[in-house]
Amino acid sequence: MVRIGLMAKQISTPNRREVMAGLTAASLMPAASRIASAQTRVQAPQTLELEAKPSLTALRPGQPTIPIWGLQGPPAPPRLKRGALEVIFRNALPVATTVDWRGLDGAAAAEPLTVRLPVAPGAEATLSVALRRAGTLLCDLRLLGDGQAPSRPLPVIVREDAPPAVDRDETFLIEDWRLRGDGSAWAPGAAANDASTIYTVNGEVSPEISVRSGDRLRLRFINGCQRQVIALKIEGYDVRVIALDGAPAEPFLARNSALVMAPGGRVDALIDATATPGTASQILLHDGKEARSLARLAISAEPPVRPTPLPPAEPLTADGLPARLDLKGAHRVDLSLAGPEWTSPASFSGSAPPAFKTKAGRTVVLTLDNRADLATIFHLHGHHFRLLDRLDDGWKPFWLDTLAVEPGQTQRIAFATEFSGRWLLESVATSWAAPRLVRWYSVE
Repeated sequence: MVRIGLMAKQISTPNRREVMAGLTAASLMPAASRIASAQTRVQAPQTLELEAKPSLTALRPGQPTIPIWGLQGPPAPPRLKRGALEVIFRNALPVATTVDWRGLDGAAAAEPLTVRLPVAPGAEATLSVALRRAGTLLCDLRLLGDGQAPSRPLPVIVREDAPPAVDRDETFLIEDWRLRGDGSAWAPGAAANDASTIYTVNGEVSPEISVRSGDRLRLRFINGCQRQVIALKIEGYDVRVIALDGAPAEPFLARNSALVMAPGGRVDALIDATATPGTASQILLHDGKEARSLARLAISAEPPVRPTPLPPAEPLTADGLPARLDLKGAHRVDLSLAGPEWTSPASFSGSAPPAFKTKAGRTVVLTLDNRADLATIFHLHGHHFRLLDRLDDGWKPFWLDTLAVEPGQTQRIAFATEFSGRWLLESVATSWAAPRLVRWYSVE
C-alpha cells in the first residue's frame, strides 16, 4: 500500500497540496485581449497524425527487447499552436482502441466512449478539435489497455503565444514497468507477482542530461506511470513551478526542490543550471518504498552561458480560466470513487445513468470520497478544477485535472462548466492490478 503522505515524509517533501500551497490566484485575461487573441487564431487547421502500433523497447542491458504498444506521431513531443487541429488516428493494433487525452479542455468531439467509439483494428478516424489553451498535454491508449500490453503515452505541447525565456525546453516523461524474471513485461490491470520495477525517462534507464552552466531549463515533468504516485527531488537545485496539469500557475519554488505527482499529472518547472562545470546532480524518485536515482543532471566542462542567472520569469497568462467560482450557488454532488455505479471502460455504455447532469455556466462542487485502503487517482475530463479548502470556504490557487485522494479521505473540488458535452470521470486505485473505472457526467 502506498500512502502519499508517508511517501512525501520519507523523501523530506510535503504532499502535492502542501508543495503547491504558495501559489497565488491567476487573473483573467482582459476581455479585449481574449477577443484579439481568438481573432488571431482563426487560421487553417493544423494536422496531427497519430498511429497506435506495436513496438519494442529495451529496459535491461543484455536482455531481449520487450513488446509494448505505442502511440506514434511526429518527432516527440509534437509542438502545436493554439487554434484548430485536425487529428488523423490510425489503429495498427490487433484490438480496438481509443485515444484518451489529458488537458484538452472543451474538446467534446474527442471524448472517448461517450462520443467517439473505439477504432477497429486496421481502421482510421479523423476528428477536429480546438486547442483553446496552451500547456503540456498527454494522450495515451490506456483507457482500454488493461490486461493487454504495457503502452507508452505521448506528450503533446501547445505553445504559449509569449513563452518564458529559456535556453532549452525539454520533456521529462517518467514511466514504470513491471518485469518477470525472464525479462518479459506484465500488463497493467493484472497481478504482477514477484515482479521487479524499472523506471525510465523518455524510454531510457538512468539517462544523463547534459547542460551548460548558466542554462535556464524548462522541464516538463510528466508522471507517465500506470498507477504509481511518485515524488521527484533534484539535488542541489531550486525548482520553480510555472504550470500544473497543463494550466498556468503563479511561479513558486517547490519546497525542498521536490514534486509529488499523481499518475497522469504534469508539472512545468524552470531550473537554472548554476552548478560548477564538470559536476553532476542526482534526480531522485521515491515511489513510497524507497528513493532511487532516476537520472543525472550533468554540467558540461564548457564555460558558463552567462555570468548570472536570468531574472525570474513572469507568470504565464491565465488563458481564460475563470478568476472566481460561485460556490454559494454551486451544484453539489457526492461522488464515491468506487462502487457498482463505476464500470470498466470495456463495459461502458452511454445509456447508463450519468453521475450528474448540470447546466453550462454553473459551478459544480464534487465531494470525492475514497473508502478504499489505497490511494485512488481521480481524473476529470473536459474541464480543469480547483481543490477546495477543508472548510469549503475557498480554494487552492492552482488548477488541476488529476488528483490523488488518500485512503479513507475526502477531498472537494470545484469547476466551472464552461463546455457542454458528455464527459468521462476516471478512477483507479494505486495498485498495478487495480481495474481502471469510469463514469460520465453531462453538461447541457
